[in-house]
Amino acid sequence: MASMSTLRVLPLVLGISMASQVAHAADLLTIAQDALLNNASLAADRAGVNATQEGEAIARGSLLPQVTANGNITRYHVSNSESSRAANGLSSGGDNTYNSSAIELQATQSLFDATNWYTLQAAKRQSAQQALNFSNNRQVMLYNVASAYFEVLRAKELLDTYRAAETAYQRQLDQTREQFDVGVIASTDVREAEASYDSARAQRISQESILRVNFEALEQLTGKQYPSIDRLSEELPIQPPEPTSRQAWVEMASTQNLALRAARAGIDLARENVRVARAGHLPTLSAVANYQYGDSNRSNYIGYDESNSIGLQATLPIYTGGSTSAQVRQNTYSLEQAQFTAEEQLRTAVQQVSSFFAQANNDVLTVEARQRAIVSNRAALQATQDGYDAGTRTILDVLTAQQNYYTALSDYASARYDYVLNMLSLRQQAGVLDVDTLDVLNRWLVVDDSPVRIDAQGEQPIGDAQIDLSQMGMQQ
Repeated sequence: MASMSTLRVLPLVLGISMASQVAHAADLLTIAQDALLNNASLAADRAGVNATQEGEAIARGSLLPQVTANGNITRYHVSNSESSRAANGLSSGGDNTYNSSAIELQATQSLFDATNWYTLQAAKRQSAQQALNFSNNRQVMLYNVASAYFEVLRAKELLDTYRAAETAYQRQLDQTREQFDVGVIASTDVREAEASYDSARAQRISQESILRVNFEALEQLTGKQYPSIDRLSEELPIQPPEPTSRQAWVEMASTQNLALRAARAGIDLARENVRVARAGHLPTLSAVANYQYGDSNRSNYIGYDESNSIGLQATLPIYTGGSTSAQVRQNTYSLEQAQFTAEEQLRTAVQQVSSFFAQANNDVLTVEARQRAIVSNRAALQATQDGYDAGTRTILDVLTAQQNYYTALSDYASARYDYVLNMLSLRQQAGVLDVDTLDVLNRWLVVDDSPVRIDAQGEQPIGDAQIDLSQMGMQQ
């Protein structure tokens, strides 16, 4: 028999264990912040932005002074095999060794170089486009995190429903077997009950795998594992998008959609590249300053030379084999391509935001209809069960009514998550999905001792002939 001290400690240990589970449950905002820090694809995009920004410094360097220094020290060894006549007579051949050194400094400053100037402008445009691409990818990543999070919650709610259905079919099968054993019903009723139970069991097994896969998809985005996550409250308001006008969302997407803004930045970049190519026809002008110094200890010459110069250097391209004109045409076509790409992106953004706006509004009605379907199907199940007990309905009628009831439960769960994801998609296409949006959703997550866990076993089934309709704003 356990001692009194053990009995006193046990509730405390259980309480600490349950509190630990709550403390370790991750919420949507935490996982989103983990993704911002650890997502590999986003980190690669961030590095790409930094690399592109360095292109500005590279292009700017061509417009700034260029200073070079050259120097050399040379030792000479000269052998003469024949005599040479000097001014005062003949001198015999021999070896001559001497040293020579030289240094040169040259500074060049571009005074007019349209190619380099427009190259700098193009580099700035490219940096701006890359920054918009990064912002768009960051926004897509936030949506992907939220989508993965709510797909885990969807999978868990469906799993709870399928477990409840399996339990109900198991109970029905046991009852049918008992009735068959006493000769009340035929064997066909048992076979039908077995078939329904087997189907429910297979569905539950499949859904357990889906839950695990969805957890792994969430972890792939952050590189972290989450033992449990907070579930979505039944009190989440299901309301139409705000603003309620489709045109307002279209205008929002037309100006704020990040993929569209990046495409329009691509037009600016392509236009600068055309200017770069056309500048190839223009002359360049540079100021050049030069300083040279050299000395030698050669036997017949000991001393040094020193010179300096300053001047202007102009270059005029007269004929480049047609390459400059070809580059102008090439970049002009690229500009045309960028314009069509932006137009296509605009049409896509308008179509997508219109579609998600319609779907979100439809989801509001669908969720309400699914709520009522739960009530009606539960009533139908109870009536069918009563009829079966009275001998006026068959076992097939009962099994069908059970299937309809649990289908209504799963349809309601899916409808709620469809609404959440379509609202997020609407905001993403409109260019207004951000961390603050996820924070608002995060407030509707339930922090308690029943988080969603990947290793959760048979918990209290949702809807196993018991569902709190008052939480849905409905009465039986």
